[in-house]
Amino acid sequence: MKKEKWFADYKDESSAWITLASGEYYPDILPLACELYKPVLVLFGQLLASAHSSKDFFLAISEVKEQWIRIQLSRVFRKYVSPATPVEMLKKKTSAQKICDKFGAGFRNIVEVQKRFKSRPVPDEALCALLWEYRDRGKKGYDLTERMFSVLREQLPGFNLIGPERAGRDILLGEVFPNYPKPDRPVDFVIFEGGKADYSRAVAVGLARYDSDRGGAQEDDRTGQYREVAQEIIRYANKNGLARMKIIFVNDGPGLLLGSMWDDYAFIERKWKGRVKVATLRMLPERITKAWLKG
Repeated sequence: MKKEKWFADYKDESSAWITLASGEYYPDILPLACELYKPVLVLFGQLLASAHSSKDFFLAISEVKEQWIRIQLSRVFRKYVSPATPVEMLKKKTSAQKICDKFGAGFRNIVEVQKRFKSRPVPDEALCALLWEYRDRGKKGYDLTERMFSVLREQLPGFNLIGPERAGRDILLGEVFPNYPKPDRPVDFVIFEGGKADYSRAVAVGLARYDSDRGGAQEDDRTGQYREVAQEIIRYANKNGLARMKIIFVNDGPGLLLGSMWDDYAFIERKWKGRVKVATLRMLPERITKAWLKG
């Protein structure tokens, strides 16, 4: 019988097991970036010219109805006016007044903002290039999950996979498992044995991430989150008659080759021997099998 490999056993040939997503060249992207974001910068300038304070300026941005335009304006606002404001908060239209109350004291003076904006061309190539980077952020992760679902469905006939295959709302474990201790715990997919998505037939819960690069505190955050998720799910499963429940961490990308990421994931897998597996896309066919899920 062939000895089963651990995630750690792939390390010597780690670069052969990761997927490299294609990127775009600079400055080739500049013409398209400037064409796409010029209307955003023109509107930004118009709203800026009529604002009497930086708070008033941000509230005017929050009133823009088209979501995509409003999000881009908010990103430009963050660069010019409030680098300390979390970008995710800026996206929420309903949080505009709350953001002004919490971060408004640190907003750059409106006269200085107007002066700085006028010093730059429209379109501003540097800023357009930055905004273009946001455009593709998350795309690699969406590509990963779409391909992952395709591989797992081919690999696991008779099992039912649920979850967002590209963009979409995460699965909250409180909506799958009754009395789950952290009902708002988000995961990327759940696998059920048979066709019915009933919690009693759940055999695996999974997270999928693509790391273009990662290190330092980010690296610690990711592996710390994984340990917490694994411990939480296994504890719930053991208490609720789901002792076969497995956890799958699908990770890919060159970030796996940086720092201690590979070793950290290998440690998590060994800590919960037989219950947790870490795999890249290329490892899925030999690591995530029907025999393991049923064992």
